Amino acid sequence: MPKARARHILVPEEQQCLELKDRIEKGEDFAAVAREYSKCPSGQKGGDLGEFHQGQMVPEFDKVVFNDALNKVHGPVQTQFGYHLLEVLDRTD
Repeated sequence: MPKARARHILVPEEQQCLELKDRIEKGEDFAAVAREYSKCPSGQKGGDLGEFHQGQMVPEFDKVVFNDALNKVHGPVQTQFGYHLLEVLDRTD
C-alpha cells in the first residue's frame, strides 16, 4: 500500500494561503511559516504530518500527496478544514 511523508500549512483563507506560498517560494522556511501561521496542531512541528498511507487523509490530500512532485510546495488545496499548502517529502509505492 502506498505511503508518504508530508507537511502542510492550514489557513482559513485562500488569499493568505497564496501569500504564504509566495513567501516560501521566495526562500522563507516552510517549517517556520507553518509554526507561525498554521491553524493545525501540526504547525507546532513545522507542519509535519509524519508518515501515512493512502486513504488515511482526506481525498484532496491524497490526490496531491500520491500524484504530484516531491519537495515542491503545492496548493492552495481546499478541504473542509480550510486551505492548505502541501509539501510531499517522501513517497513509496
